[in-house]
Amino acid sequence: MIKVKQFVFNPFAINTYVIWDSETREALVVDPGMLSMTEREQFDRYIADNNLTLKLIINTHLHLDHCVGNHYVAERYGVPTAASADDEFLARAIDQQATMFGVPIDEYVKTPDIERPLHQGDKIKVGGIELDVLAVPGHSPGGLAFYCPAGDFVIVGDSLFRGAIGRTDLPGGDHSTLVNNVRSKLLTLPPDTRVLPGHEGFTTVRAEKASNPYLI
Repeated sequence: MIKVKQFVFNPFAINTYVIWDSETREALVVDPGMLSMTEREQFDRYIADNNLTLKLIINTHLHLDHCVGNHYVAERYGVPTAASADDEFLARAIDQQATMFGVPIDEYVKTPDIERPLHQGDKIKVGGIELDVLAVPGHSPGGLAFYCPAGDFVIVGDSLFRGAIGRTDLPGGDHSTLVNNVRSKLLTLPPDTRVLPGHEGFTTVRAEKASNPYLI
């Protein structure tokens, strides 16, 4: 069985997801956002309590709030990072991003290394988990979503929210690109697919097709 644990981390209240296979106990983490030692300990406790073996970090995009915990997880668990190379310029500017948003950083916050570049159509396999990689640029040039057919969910980062879409006024953002990609890549998924966003609560493809004012 595929299980999903949602954490809410850092001052931006970003959703970090741990996806794991209850049979193999293998897991991956999406958008590590832990910033404080308390948040890091909370994450570590969940991994230990469930006897999970973390295999991979994946990022929907590389704005600071979604990757501020990457280095900590990579160093502690010895796992690689998979993300879009189109967002590498954001990773290299993590210090500037922190200054821009007034986020305090410590020795655990460093530029994420993208050991595994991801592209549209790639598949991520960890234990019994299989995720389809969808390219959804617009919020950032390298925006990605991760669709799990077996679990009927898609993790969308900041591309799509309940009744809204992501902001496009940050470097590399483009409104029309985001709207077109959300319509073509996300709203074409099965209607009952749960949409797990980068902030706030979940929605469904059906609900966003019917009532999202940015998309209808």
